[in-house]
Amino acid sequence: MVGSIMGVVHNAYTNGSVGVQNCNGVEEKLDCLRRLIGKGDGDPLRIVSVGAGAWGSVFAALLQDTYGQFRDKIQIRIWRRAGRAVDRATAEHLFEVINSREDVLRRLIRRCAYLKYVEARLGDRTLFADEILKDGFCLNMIETPLCPLKVVTNLQEAVWDADIVVNGLPSTETREIFEEISKYWKERITVPIIISLSKGIEAALEPVPHIITPTKMINQATRVPMENILYLGGPNIASEIYNKEYANARICGAEKWRKPLAKFLRQPHFIVWDNSDLVTHEVMGGLKNVYAIGAGMVAALTNESATSKSVYFAHCTSEMIFITHLLAEEPEKLAGPLLADTYVTLLKGRNAWYGQMLAKGQLRPDMGDSISGKGMIQGVSAVEAFFELLSQSSLNVLHPEENKPVAPVELCPILKTLYKILISREQSSQAILKALRDENLNDPRERIEIAQSHVFYKPSLLGQP
Repeated sequence: MVGSIMGVVHNAYTNGSVGVQNCNGVEEKLDCLRRLIGKGDGDPLRIVSVGAGAWGSVFAALLQDTYGQFRDKIQIRIWRRAGRAVDRATAEHLFEVINSREDVLRRLIRRCAYLKYVEARLGDRTLFADEILKDGFCLNMIETPLCPLKVVTNLQEAVWDADIVVNGLPSTETREIFEEISKYWKERITVPIIISLSKGIEAALEPVPHIITPTKMINQATRVPMENILYLGGPNIASEIYNKEYANARICGAEKWRKPLAKFLRQPHFIVWDNSDLVTHEVMGGLKNVYAIGAGMVAALTNESATSKSVYFAHCTSEMIFITHLLAEEPEKLAGPLLADTYVTLLKGRNAWYGQMLAKGQLRPDMGDSISGKGMIQGVSAVEAFFELLSQSSLNVLHPEENKPVAPVELCPILKTLYKILISREQSSQAILKALRDENLNDPRERIEIAQSHVFYKPSLLGQP
């Protein structure tokens, strides 16, 4: 945990938005954030992305492309574990990608880095994931070359003096890695800022059933106060964002840092707004991955039927709204980037792809949720966590038609079906269509109206009294 002086904050901060409103140029935005954090001349702003999945790598690359030219003012690095070998098939595909992009080919030749890819293509040497990341190749996103990155494989070296830490880890690894990070922060005087990109939850049943989001995991592991931990989410398909497809996002958390960081992260093709509702955005970030798996199944089983996919969208979003109203009395409405994030994840992304592969028989649930070339399918663990949590009898709610107490999951038929397909494995992917076509399925509007009545709000689900 951060040492005994956790109460010490960066003295340069005065008022969340002070000093950032007039910072419009790239260097001006960097200078503004440096002043707020209290960085002096000759002391670079140190940013490290922990985790080198697709989005974590792209996030670091976006910062490097934008601010990397100011080497005396900012240092951007990314941490990933060493030793992950690149298999022969991936090496061959990587070689094809390199030779199809003249700019990438020239860059590698200029850096004297091309020969190793030739040798790997021929099977004469083994490449490693941290090695190729330095050249701008993320193992989970080979077809989208990034800019060269400063890669660190020693976690202590990466984080011990970082001013801003970006959590690019899967939610299933967040707690473990940040518990290790906390060992290196025991003597810290200043409090780091943490931006979490992770989407997923843990379910805890003691002392009462409640969920633990990635930002809360980080808080528990490091004792960094919640006002310094933020969540960034939005309709973010990593490869498309790096290719400068227009996108937007919200950075959520305490006003102290979200407004300056939104200004710092904003780019012409990547608009970042700020929002105070950390809970809803982070929970929705986990929920969308749950329902994206089902969306992929529906798409594959109906031959991409637009009608079936739209019916599924209506029902799954009503379940998402119902669940968020269990967690927050006045949750952020499913609109703007929150709705867009849900839509794009159901439309395209690794969780939807995973659902399609299951429905086509090209993958099976017993193959696990870590897929070569795709990384961690976070929706699988989220299905189990949400189902386990919402099945607890201590959380019973009154069924609107049967007028009897039921576990909240009984009002979420799609979530129940996904659990039976992915976790208990008692049903096949076809079950998702059966659930969708159930003649007794209520109008999604009714579930939303029930949720908005506030009678089901359960503050204990977030560990609140």
